[in-house]
Amino acid sequence: MKKESPKRLRSAGLLVSAVALLAGCASPPPPPAPQPRSYVVLLENPQGGTGQVTVKGSKGEQVVSQAGFGTVMDGSQAPATVPKEKLARDFAAAQAARPALPEKFLLYFESGGTKLTAESTALLSKILEVAGSRSSVDMSVIGHSDTVGKADSNESLSLNRANSVAEMLKSRGLKLDALTIESHGEKNLLVPTPDETPEPRNRRVEVSVR
Repeated sequence: MKKESPKRLRSAGLLVSAVALLAGCASPPPPPAPQPRSYVVLLENPQGGTGQVTVKGSKGEQVVSQAGFGTVMDGSQAPATVPKEKLARDFAAAQAARPALPEKFLLYFESGGTKLTAESTALLSKILEVAGSRSSVDMSVIGHSDTVGKADSNESLSLNRANSVAEMLKSRGLKLDALTIESHGEKNLLVPTPDETPEPRNRRVEVSVR
């Protein structure tokens, strides 16, 4: 068997050492990017008020009770303010997908008939504007009366008022997917009064746009 010369062995040893040295000097791979942490944030509802939410996770339990505050899902951090810019960035898609909230309008009438007050007549254009901004419109129109006169007559009067408002809206171009017309007569007074009381706020039609 042919023996390597000491010179060649020394050269091979140097080569191996150089490779090992280069491997030891190589930069380690970068650490993985931190993953965003899921969190819950509490918002004020459109009708006012906030309520609260309890978050139970593997690392603790937190109660969020202030609007604009949030906490991570594992329960490890006390609630803290979430900047509006972060809310807009993180929840833009969810907020855009929310259906439009229902809107309610009260229209008032002159005594004893189906003639709207001037202020309520002007409100019809706002109802049409809200309905026109929605991809589909489900509307309810509910007629009411005050306590002047007989209950059965007020039931009929309230239905006439509701039908009158619905026809006015449709004549002005209202497009509907669903329409419900009801009469409550004097059963659901906005302002509780004794019998035979001409209360203007009870002579009304409630229009709900969903």
